[in-house]
Amino acid sequence: MTTKSTAERSATERPAVVHPDTERPAVQLGHSLRPRQLAMMGLGSAIGAGLFLGSGAGIQLAGPAVLISYLVAGTLIIVVMWALGEMAAAHPNSGAFSVYTEHAMGKTAGATVGWLWWIQLVVVIAAEALGAAALLFPVWPVIPVWALALAFMVLFTAINLAGVKNFGEFEFWFAILKVAAIVLFLAIGGALFLGLLPDVPSPGLAVISADFAPEGFGGVAAALFVVIFAFGGTEIVSVAAAETEDPAGSVGGAIRTVVWRILVFYIGSVLVIAAVLPVGSPGLDSPFAGVLDAARIPGAGTAITLVAAVALLSALNANLYGASRMAYSLSQRGEAPRFLSKLTPAGVPVPAVLVSVAFGFAATVLELLFPEQILPALFQLVGSTCLVVWGSALVSQLILRRRAERNGTELPLRMKGYPALTIFGLVLLGLILAVGFWAEASRVQLFSTMVLIAAIAAACRIGSKIRLARQTS
Repeated sequence: MTTKSTAERSATERPAVVHPDTERPAVQLGHSLRPRQLAMMGLGSAIGAGLFLGSGAGIQLAGPAVLISYLVAGTLIIVVMWALGEMAAAHPNSGAFSVYTEHAMGKTAGATVGWLWWIQLVVVIAAEALGAAALLFPVWPVIPVWALALAFMVLFTAINLAGVKNFGEFEFWFAILKVAAIVLFLAIGGALFLGLLPDVPSPGLAVISADFAPEGFGGVAAALFVVIFAFGGTEIVSVAAAETEDPAGSVGGAIRTVVWRILVFYIGSVLVIAAVLPVGSPGLDSPFAGVLDAARIPGAGTAITLVAAVALLSALNANLYGASRMAYSLSQRGEAPRFLSKLTPAGVPVPAVLVSVAFGFAATVLELLFPEQILPALFQLVGSTCLVVWGSALVSQLILRRRAERNGTELPLRMKGYPALTIFGLVLLGLILAVGFWAEASRVQLFSTMVLIAAIAAACRIGSKIRLARQTS
């Protein structure tokens, strides 16, 4: 059976992505992201507060057995990233998994996943601005937290409005700084283990072996959702692939780089922390600083605080980018207001950027007016969003790969181990959800996310019927 060229596939297989009564815009999104920027963007968005701060919370819940949670979540994200990579290489689109879900399961499903992810990102944007400001204030108590948080929002809005090339370069160097900090941390941790630090005894494996799982399976289950949230953000690679010159070539290399580096950095860092800081240690509040303090490294606390703040700001930058591109894609497909698909001559979706950051501004102001009330409530709604996104990606890849093989469509990047690996990922995801409903700490979060999904799906379905009625009237 003959295969189709990329141009033929684009013309025959992709559904229209513009409003039926709107002309295709003359300006398109830019394509100036480089492969190195794409790889570091995925790495940078995943290495944030979840690692620098959340790893301590995971150890408090499960003890050293949190390593099991990281291995389970890491295995799942590898499968998901390969599935996304196959689809992104074949159909690069700023809507990514939302578009793939639409192709596989219909418009309502695709729009629901897209809006759900957008809501998650705009909530996280506010949290990251506030978190970075709170981290920096003790180090530099000159500007109040509220003013610093708003300044960060303004700064990164400007960066996102400057064009994807500038954004990509900025995010690249942010990610480089975080990676360098983790490599240095792992080197110090290795020296600590080997007893190479002067006047500092090696902890060995005494802490890990003494009480590996103090809370048993329940602790591992409770930590699992903390860990999964930490891995959230890697899917942005599939969104950004649409703005590279060679999506098929770039996305494969980016995914390979992101996957192994995340596992090395996460598993390696958590192993060091779990071996040095026992459950109940005050150092787990800021685990990287706690380990460096134990290693008697002068100025460690301040240095790692600055790195953690950079990690939060890097994630803010990437999440604002991802939210704006998803809003743009939803608008292009008629699932969001038309004005969100307007582009500048440089290919920047300015309205989508401004709308995405506006919610972040509002949530930031409300959280400052009502501390510890707004963001916790919002996180209760979106805390399990990444599981839904990952699940939709796996199901879509299963359907679209089967469709491509039936039609004889050549794929530029093929996921290895299909369909067994995809099915394994879905089974693993199902087990995680079962554990989540079993554990009291995550049960309410999952139910809240389900309610949010139902509300978004209903709104998308009603909106679709209204648009159809207008077109036929």
